[in-house]
Amino acid sequence: MGLESVGGLAMHVILSKSGPGEAASVACLGRRFRAWASDDMLWAQFCSHELDLTSPLDPDGSPAPSFKAAYQAWRESFSMYPWPLVLRVKRCWSKIRAWLVVNFPEASPTLRKGASEEEIEDFEKTLKVKLPLPTRVLYRFCDGQVLPDEGFSGGMPSSLLGIIGGYTLYDHLVNVFLLPLSQIVVDTKSIMHQIGLSSRSNYVVVAASATYSEKVFFLNCGSGQLFVGTRNLVTDGEMLPCVPDTLISSVHDRLGSEQQDAMLLWLEEHGRRLQEGLIKVRQQGKMRSINLFPEEPPLCTSAITNGVKVRASAVFLPEFSNLQDESEKFLFAYSIRMSLSPDGCVINGLTFSSCQLYWRQWIIRANDAIVSDVNGEAVIGQFPLLRPGEAEFVYESCTSLPASKGSVEGSFTFVPGRLVDAKGSPFAVEVARFPLALPDYIF
Repeated sequence: MGLESVGGLAMHVILSKSGPGEAASVACLGRRFRAWASDDMLWAQFCSHELDLTSPLDPDGSPAPSFKAAYQAWRESFSMYPWPLVLRVKRCWSKIRAWLVVNFPEASPTLRKGASEEEIEDFEKTLKVKLPLPTRVLYRFCDGQVLPDEGFSGGMPSSLLGIIGGYTLYDHLVNVFLLPLSQIVVDTKSIMHQIGLSSRSNYVVVAASATYSEKVFFLNCGSGQLFVGTRNLVTDGEMLPCVPDTLISSVHDRLGSEQQDAMLLWLEEHGRRLQEGLIKVRQQGKMRSINLFPEEPPLCTSAITNGVKVRASAVFLPEFSNLQDESEKFLFAYSIRMSLSPDGCVINGLTFSSCQLYWRQWIIRANDAIVSDVNGEAVIGQFPLLRPGEAEFVYESCTSLPASKGSVEGSFTFVPGRLVDAKGSPFAVEVARFPLALPDYIF
């Protein structure tokens, strides 16, 4: 082919577009080809493109003598797994870690280093299960999180650093951690006994809330599906799938029965929501945590009336839902955030420096049928006073539906000034219709 006459720069371009496997094959053609294929600048490109490495590091994070050596170390360390799957898992974890570093740095150190093959094999022997292949790779990269000191014994957490996040509703606090293998063994044995499942069941507990609330996620190692317990978990073992079954089926068809990946799909979707800003870190008092109430449309709606802005969204609560109760099957929490424009409250050309909520009206629908029309004073017993430039007033409440789909809309009645010193007539503020829906992915 006349390749001997091709210059080093041209070969670098050719090999960089061919890929690591082809470069390794070319190295076998002769001394000159070996030199070209061993150029560390070439392997730096491969490491950057496939592994997102900007310096030569092995899978343990230790420096390697060259990019080529680093790439070889990665391939050898994960030689028992399909390489495209390894790269997919690494991208998943890299995106989550990068988001945490920028947006939630206090949670980043809770991610543990990856488990070894020996640790995973010991885990499988202890629980007598076989983890789906993608789940094994997930734990090779990250063995869950370092848990709060209180563990999962019912004490209030010292932190809300669960990377799956949660919400607050009245005195109900949820903050979900991804469990390390050692905790999975403990919790699986304990919870399986509580709900009456056999110790030889294919279910293992992979994530849970470190609070009084019993929100627990289970991986079925046989089917590869991920589940979350409902209100009837302990009495009837009732669970809901967390990933669309159609996606699990398509993975089954493509990869075979040994490579189900609900856990991977779940974490990839969570990472996407974080990166796109659909869910964000919210501060409550001195605590910061990932909050699962959506922050962007279409799941979060927004309306401005006379300078008063109201944002609203909802989240499904599987742990309080009762699939056996036809009238109150699905429970949803909703979050309302209200604030006043920097220009103040403007009514009929007059500007006021404050306004205070007096009344609310809610219209709640299941599908398209009205199931509740609520009128009443205040919100959760409070009459928030809004001023320009102040942080949003946030409150959460909940409603149950007989159907898996519905909506909430309504209005707030405010008075300009204060209730004890009204500066004008009351006015209605729109709460734009926001959806209540059983989601495809449950977190």
